[in-house]
Amino acid sequence: MSHWEIRIALALTLLLAGAPEVSSAASPTVTDVIATVAVKGRAPKTGYTREQFGTAWKDVDGNSCDTRNDILKRDLIDQVYKDRCIILSGTLPDPYSGESISFVRGVGTSNAVQIDHVVALSNAWQTGAFKLTIEKRTAFANDPLNLLAVKGVLNSQKGDGDAATWLPPKKSFRCAYVARQVAVKAKYGLWFTAPEKAAIVKIIATCPKQLVPSN
Repeated sequence: MSHWEIRIALALTLLLAGAPEVSSAASPTVTDVIATVAVKGRAPKTGYTREQFGTAWKDVDGNSCDTRNDILKRDLIDQVYKDRCIILSGTLPDPYSGESISFVRGVGTSNAVQIDHVVALSNAWQTGAFKLTIEKRTAFANDPLNLLAVKGVLNSQKGDGDAATWLPPKKSFRCAYVARQVAVKAKYGLWFTAPEKAAIVKIIATCPKQLVPSN
């Protein structure tokens, strides 16, 4: 096994285990990990429903707070709490647009900030998640690696698009965005479509030293 193969294997073992990166020496670049992900055609959407990915926003980490609130807590600043889980208001430094978005919990206001599945659930289903167990799909849908709080309008605009059909308007975030998609697909054994991989490779060519995130 080559030096590069050893590095990638070690880093992917840490990634799959959910462990933090030890050092940049053990962290693979996106280019390294792209080479480990299969390329296939998009599978049919037959059988896909949101319920195939378990109950929405479960408390999968056992901290008594649901995943949506965990991500809001991670990504918002200037937070005002109702209790230790529920955030009443805050500000999102939106990674997709670069704007500061005010979040106020309530009917008609909460949607200003939404939680994006960086690899959309429908996209995941059509690129291998249909083969996973319901437990694995539930973990996928609630994995912080695959979740970002973002401007609601942009989340709706994205839909279930992949890198070939939608990218964040903030160009300086695109490398980090596709790096997260690559990390998620590698972690869950999903595949790329050819256009998706081509789009990711084109972006990563502008940032060849970009590392994959671990959380």
